[in-house]
Amino acid sequence: MPHYVYVCKDCKKEFEKVMHMDELHKKKVECPHCGSTKVELAVHSFSAVTSKKS
Repeated sequence: MPHYVYVCKDCKKEFEKVMHMDELHKKKVECPHCGSTKVELAVHSFSAVTSKKS
């Protein structure tokens, strides 16, 4: 399952949430630090490791 990184607009803390892609827009995400639902997805980079050589 994908890991999503959120930033709380109230307490300004960043946290990670593991959700299925279907839940991304259906589920209200709550900040684990302050309980606020005023959160937004943070922009983060990622990398993938494959077994193929380029």
